[in-house]
Amino acid sequence: MHRPPFQDRLDAADRMVPALAHLRGQRPLLLAIPRGAVAMAACLAERLDGEWDVVLVRKLPAPGNPEYAIGAVDEAGRWQLTAEAGRLGLDPDAIDREVARQHALLRQRRLRYSADQPPIPVRDRVVVVVDDGLATGATMAAALRAIRADGPRRLICAVPVAAADSLRRIARLADETVCLLTPEDFTAVGAYYRDFPQVDDAAVIDLITVSRRHRQSSLDAGDPDADDRFASKPAER
Repeated sequence: MHRPPFQDRLDAADRMVPALAHLRGQRPLLLAIPRGAVAMAACLAERLDGEWDVVLVRKLPAPGNPEYAIGAVDEAGRWQLTAEAGRLGLDPDAIDREVARQHALLRQRRLRYSADQPPIPVRDRVVVVVDDGLATGATMAAALRAIRADGPRRLICAVPVAAADSLRRIARLADETVCLLTPEDFTAVGAYYRDFPQVDDAAVIDLITVSRRHRQSSLDAGDPDADDRFASKPAER
């Protein structure tokens, strides 16, 4: 691979709009996997006349090897290991401890992001789960399973780039998948972006704050649908 195909996450979101344009008029709910995909979901929600929120899941790192994901856990405490993890002979007690630790971190993150506002309900909605790319796909799989359990009308996975094997596994969990690139020589998600900075919680909270101000302004202007909205303009590049 020579020049990375995407300038940054917002460029990737812009390029996904045509593939999701059929959702306009259905008030889609864009759910971002934090933290990198939050600005992407906000951008897509604006372009598709939808709403956005976050879906909170955490990777489960292997005991003693935090860089290696063996599964993921969602906000309800549901967790699942990858197929590879099942063959490693890991200590069940160590896995239970890691699940408990990551679940506690999820609760803390929810409090930081939206302590005074519950997540937007997904039941009977067209839901699009957005991430900035798929490597193992463990986090996306956990997010899709968690959302599916809450009864969406249609569930879509949308990413700019993915490892082909991971995307095939994810496709079984979604009603539709949107992916712009599946490189044969996939390396790491960040390799496909020219600018791929780490995103901190402060940036996520800023976007959520702007979203709420936008909603309140719409309410003040007499928009009857504004109370349900969670859309905002991402920062200009």
